Amino acid sequence: MGAFSCPALERCLELHPDAVAAALIGAGLAQADELAALLPLYDLLIPVLETVLWDSALDPGRLEQYHALFAEMEGHIAAAGDDPRHSLVVVVPVADRPQQLRTCLLSLAGAARAFQYGAGGVQSTGKVVAVIADDSRAPESIVENRAIAAEITRSGIETHYFGQQEQLAELERLADSDRQALRNIIGAAMPSAFSHKGASIMRNITCLMLSRMAQQDDRLLFLFVDSDEAFHADTGNGSERFTTNYFYHIDRIFRQSPVEVLTGKVVGDPPVSPAVMAGTLLEDVLALLTEMAALMANAPCSFHRVSDNHDAAAYHDMATLFGFKHSRAPHRYQCTLQGAHDHAACLSDLAEKLNHFFDGEHPTRVTPYAHVDVQRSVTPARTVYTGNYVLSPAALRYFIPFAGLQLRMAGPVLGRLVQASSGNAFVSANLPLLHRRTVAETGGSEFRPGVDRSAALVDLSGEFERQFFGDVMLFTVIELIAQGYPEQLPTRAAMQAQVLATEATMRAHYAEVRQHVLSRLDALEVFLSGPGHWWHNDARLRTLFERFCGSLHANFGTDARAWQLINDEACRATRHTAIVDALASYCLDREAWERVLQG
Repeated sequence: MGAFSCPALERCLELHPDAVAAALIGAGLAQADELAALLPLYDLLIPVLETVLWDSALDPGRLEQYHALFAEMEGHIAAAGDDPRHSLVVVVPVADRPQQLRTCLLSLAGAARAFQYGAGGVQSTGKVVAVIADDSRAPESIVENRAIAAEITRSGIETHYFGQQEQLAELERLADSDRQALRNIIGAAMPSAFSHKGASIMRNITCLMLSRMAQQDDRLLFLFVDSDEAFHADTGNGSERFTTNYFYHIDRIFRQSPVEVLTGKVVGDPPVSPAVMAGTLLEDVLALLTEMAALMANAPCSFHRVSDNHDAAAYHDMATLFGFKHSRAPHRYQCTLQGAHDHAACLSDLAEKLNHFFDGEHPTRVTPYAHVDVQRSVTPARTVYTGNYVLSPAALRYFIPFAGLQLRMAGPVLGRLVQASSGNAFVSANLPLLHRRTVAETGGSEFRPGVDRSAALVDLSGEFERQFFGDVMLFTVIELIAQGYPEQLPTRAAMQAQVLATEATMRAHYAEVRQHVLSRLDALEVFLSGPGHWWHNDARLRTLFERFCGSLHANFGTDARAWQLINDEACRATRHTAIVDALASYCLDREAWERVLQG
């Protein structure tokens, strides 16, 4: 027997034998007399145990073994002295979402305790630090976010509050000429109105501070997450079970290969705007009502069979534009009610959720987790998920481009530009975070820019316009990169022509989706009004559906403000000019950014 006591490793190997791993680990344990020989044995067993864990439907005993294995490994690393692994700085940009922020950071603290990364096998959080990048406007949100920073620090994770005063102090470090040169990256907001600058500008300003941190410690990695996410991938029953050691896997990916940018994805709620997923929802609701019409209202609910439909980006009305194979077939609704209940209760529960759609939930298409060995899942990437990506210190040179436009699709645009310049240093891995668009108590998001709930019907026009022109920017960038951009800069006239051509293509796709939505919406309203159906006399149910249908008409119908915006000639001309200006200045922006970071 080697020099180390490894009861957790030996127990896991005994309970979950893998012939190849068992032979290697058994021989290795007998000879391991130094840490360098021992740790690879844990690396061999961890993927075996992760597969067993998910195959067991997250059996509590298996989960406990998984956590114990990491605690034992951390104890050995601590006993050996200097820990060569990366520390993780988890950055959470937030604007007026204190409740969601607190949930996110409590989840981070729970994951750090569960896996004890860098903590030496004791109940502290070791090599994990948090940064709250606060873009809030409401004074009460700012007060609460500061209190959250203190609370999370008390829980064991060192948490830095990076609020308006701290951000302005960071910008004061810049020469006036540099600040002017970076205006497309960090914005030009006045100190008196230094809030709601947008997530992209907020991330870029934060990167200035992170760059100073990296100058003090080159073993830092920077993980950006959104405030509506949690540090596990269990979408099953709403419980918080820490099923993936993000810290271990991220560190290992960066140490094993010359990675600079790593992106994960999300499970749970979709990462896209409701502006581009109303059609898929209507297909599913129509299919559900068609099936419900042939069932008894008081019969036991039959909508709990596990779906076998796992289309990638199945929620997206235009998934094929992004290279995904997309079935037009509806998804059968998966009821989430627990305990005994009937079809009437199932339909009532769905009707309650329909209005959540306008805050970004998709009530019929939650993205499930599909287990694949994390290390084997590493593959070249082309899209950054801005709610789940990691930068090395060198990769801080990749700011969020065109931030001043405040368009959606910033992550895919960034990803294409990184892909064009980074070679194999940009990868993705199967490390999704759980995405929850809404707060359980209210069924809505605390704050969502571009979504107006001040009237009876939800107005998506602000977000819709940002989504449309964000798609125009993305597909323009894709076409320009194919022509050598940004290293080969086209003439302004050529860029203008490409923007107009792309806009025409996107307008046709959006118009097609709009017609599909209105067709399905008409069919839904006809079906709902049919007097022969058992739900016809349920006034509450009818009200919920009518409110949902009314908001869809308000955003896709003849007089929809969203469509007035994207068709308005003045709005279009302003956007065209701004997009071309941003594309033309990107190389200068990049040079200014790198000059400032090099300091």
